Amino acid sequence: MYLLEAQNIYKSYADHQALTDVSLQIPKQSIFGLLGPNGAGKTTLIRIITSILQADSGAILLNGEKLKRSHTQSIGYLPEERGLYNKMRVGEQLLYLARLKGLDRSLAIDRIRHWLHKLDMLEWSGKNIEDLSKGMQQKIQFIATVLHEPQLVILDEPFSGFDPINVNIIKDEILNLRDRGATVIFSTHIMESVEKLCDHIALINKSKKILDGKKKDIKQQYRTNRFEIDHAGPLKGLEGVYSIIGSKTLDDNLFRSVVQVPEDHNPNQLLKELIIHTEIHKFTEIIPSMNEIFISKVSEQS
Repeated sequence: MYLLEAQNIYKSYADHQALTDVSLQIPKQSIFGLLGPNGAGKTTLIRIITSILQADSGAILLNGEKLKRSHTQSIGYLPEERGLYNKMRVGEQLLYLARLKGLDRSLAIDRIRHWLHKLDMLEWSGKNIEDLSKGMQQKIQFIATVLHEPQLVILDEPFSGFDPINVNIIKDEILNLRDRGATVIFSTHIMESVEKLCDHIALINKSKKILDGKKKDIKQQYRTNRFEIDHAGPLKGLEGVYSIIGSKTLDDNLFRSVVQVPEDHNPNQLLKELIIHTEIHKFTEIIPSMNEIFISKVSEQS
């Protein structure tokens, strides 16, 4: 069920505690959002998963086996920092990295052509890396990450340097990777991307995991039982049971109000009351965004 498990991971540098008893379970064929403010410990955890660093204690399991060096062939890692050789040509760079991951030359060349064509980079194959824009270099790093078709793809801020069009292209490719069977760990500060891409999330702050689970379950957990209503004329007649949190004018006789529903009442009861008192144009539950949940949880720890 789980492709990767982190069990009670601790890591410190001199007098700095980077990770404290962090445990995660990452389901197969999912996109797992690893979230947290700068310095929370996300990159340290990623480097332990990729065997760049060793944990002080705890274990990483891949497909139920303790992580070992040979498992790195099953992992693709796109770091936040670019790690390309500026003087190498694009095609040579990708072939070199593919061969390091165990692909034979013929298969590697076929896959490089496929990906360069797919990401509209084929004409740049003979150019040096230093001749590419930041966005183009990031595309090349993305290709290098997925060429060997890893089981686990780790993307640390993958949209760095991209314009909106290329952000959407890479988002589609991340979804395609999952749909073809890969598991993706996705670390980013862009909460809009988390909303669109992630199935599960974990939030790390000050070296500790403070929240994790399915994204949809977490959003339900943080429901406030508030509803946004567009209605004709001022809203009256709800006093005593419901609280009107705020109201504003949208048009000549169209208003938008936010209404708090008590825990022992349901939306249908509110709707019945509203129909008596006003003409309803829109009735929507306010579900907190991942950005709001992120800020709320991190603020609790401050």
